[in-house]
Amino acid sequence: MRMRLVVSAALAGLLVLAGCGSDGGDLPEPTAEAAALAPSGEPVGYTLGTGDRVRVTVFGEPDLSGEFEVDATGKISMPLVGDVKIGGLPMREAEKTVAQTLSQGYLASPRVNVEVLNYRPFYIIGEVNTPGSYPYVNGMSVLTAVALAGGYTYRAREDRVSITRANDPQRREYRAAPDTAVLPGDIIKVPERLF
Repeated sequence: MRMRLVVSAALAGLLVLAGCGSDGGDLPEPTAEAAALAPSGEPVGYTLGTGDRVRVTVFGEPDLSGEFEVDATGKISMPLVGDVKIGGLPMREAEKTVAQTLSQGYLASPRVNVEVLNYRPFYIIGEVNTPGSYPYVNGMSVLTAVALAGGYTYRAREDRVSITRANDPQRREYRAAPDTAVLPGDIIKVPERLF
């Protein structure tokens, strides 16, 4: 009877230790293109999304130019032409889309520029002192994001931080090192350690 109790306790201990090893350590590394930053710190190949604030300049037409926020459907509402869908498009494609919309019975050959004024926020959840959404800043890394969120809690598993890219249609979770680039809309997750 005593032997059965010892074996049961040993098996329970092994199960607990085995559970400690399966904490997201098998996450893939993010691809280089998923986290590329220009030398200026701006995201390379950035696609516009909900919450981005953009300035659209139509050269020679100040009444059609202005600042707009991309809404939940990926559209901006411009004077004269109404809603234009630019969400999910890179900057140059957004410029072409606005120019094409304006050329359909409004302007002969419009020249358009689109620039981001404010990027959508990134999110950090889990074992940080102040989880939530934070404004994106060019050149941001996981470490600076954690610092904005008040640092790690004492329970944080700092070596198992993960990131979900907003521009990944499959919304996969990747392993994140302290120097991993954070992009607008990304979700950073800091897990809890068991001991």
